[in-house]
Amino acid sequence: MEGLGFRFRSEAALENRTAEVVKSSAIEGTVFDPESVRSSIARRMGIQASDNAAASREVEGAVEMMLDATQKYAEPLTVERVLGWQSSLFPGGRSGMHRVFTGQWRTPDMDPMQVVSGPISRDRVRPKNIHFEAPPADRLAAEVERFLQWFESPDQTDPVIRAGLAHFWFVTIHPFEDGNGRVSRAIADMSLAKADRSAMRFYSMSTQIESEKKQYYQALEKTQKGTLDITGWLLWFLGCLDRALQGAETSLTRILQKSATWEWINHALTINDRQRLVINALLDGSDPALSTSRYAKLASCSLDTALRDIKLLLDAGILAAGKSGGRSTKYELQSPPSHNTT
Repeated sequence: MEGLGFRFRSEAALENRTAEVVKSSAIEGTVFDPESVRSSIARRMGIQASDNAAASREVEGAVEMMLDATQKYAEPLTVERVLGWQSSLFPGGRSGMHRVFTGQWRTPDMDPMQVVSGPISRDRVRPKNIHFEAPPADRLAAEVERFLQWFESPDQTDPVIRAGLAHFWFVTIHPFEDGNGRVSRAIADMSLAKADRSAMRFYSMSTQIESEKKQYYQALEKTQKGTLDITGWLLWFLGCLDRALQGAETSLTRILQKSATWEWINHALTINDRQRLVINALLDGSDPALSTSRYAKLASCSLDTALRDIKLLLDAGILAAGKSGGRSTKYELQSPPSHNTT
């Protein structure tokens, strides 16, 4: 990725940050429109998005948390910051139709957070089997403070191992009524950014976790109801990270192809702003076919201007025409010669 220019590195980071917000929310059953998330992140990164989709308050809050965790990874993780992240996930203090207490730890009047199995007894006093119970409300402030002191006191532990430890430790404290999973994954992302020593991210851990959601919850539960040995969780976490990195090689292929295409185009022809806008739309969109009318609409120009621009691209071999003639002709963007993409 360092071999690419700033523009393409930023675009790759945008794609992966979008995936991180969408998939981390999907793990908890919250569905966000990817275009809205992408538009929100692009605006904050100063990148011109192809679709300026409106974003809900929930999307904006999730984006704020993710960017704060990864772009400001070197800043201390404090109680106020963690509380702010959880509050940002529930603007207005609601999750759908349900009220959520935000900006505060669980309170004694709330039900204990338990992992249970078996039937509930008739008096519903306690479940049959309690595999794990998070710390009670009156211990949460001290438990979180202990965690934050550890998090801000680097030791000789490998920084990637620390990311796995931080994720497990915080989600096990389970200090909030809701949002614990997403905040825990944000803390892990912050830890991974510390490990990378970079705010740029070219892979999405949450995308891989979401694809292995069943195994993710199994690894958490098995470790939480076991002994103090969390080797099994760390092995799963590191394996998931490895698979996320392998997946990134596939997801970045489009970015690399786009970079190679622009390198070829810039050598073949000096293009104008209209042509650049239309080519980017073809590279980013799902419809590869281009007509004169579509060109005119995308570039906000007349049909005659569109025809002149298209002819220059045809002469340079950047576009190729289909079989039909006239203004109904369909054009397609050509791939760069193979020697430019190796």
